[in-house]
Amino acid sequence: MTIQEIEKEIEQEFAIFDDWMDKYNYLIELGDQCPIIDEKDKNETNLIKGCQSKVWVSAKMNGEVMDIKADSDAVITKGIITLLLRVFNGQRPKDVQEADLHFLDTIGLTQHLSPTRSNGLLAMIKQIKLYAMAFSIKADSQS
Repeated sequence: MTIQEIEKEIEQEFAIFDDWMDKYNYLIELGDQCPIIDEKDKNETNLIKGCQSKVWVSAKMNGEVMDIKADSDAVITKGIITLLLRVFNGQRPKDVQEADLHFLDTIGLTQHLSPTRSNGLLAMIKQIKLYAMAFSIKADSQS
């Protein structure tokens, strides 16, 4: 699936809920599906700076697509990173870099997060896009 198709799928899932508490509960449930980072990768290098809670993200290439894993010590944050991984995992670095993530506004997430969680969300997106940029640069230098 493309990033846009996955975003549309997420928008449809969140459209079911009228109340933001139900959406928060759904985010918490999504956190149970997070592709968990290896314990050895829960280190300072993979720790996202700017998050209120602890969030670790690691990425590697699997063929031509990104394989991203993460974890968080906070249930809401774990749900948020799971959403991001659902969109970005298995995608080409170029597509990850170009993604505008409009679904975050459409589902109302950006409007309902506290300022510190919003900063954390931006930091997670920035780190994943930095991984994508590094993979793109490495691929370009090898070709």
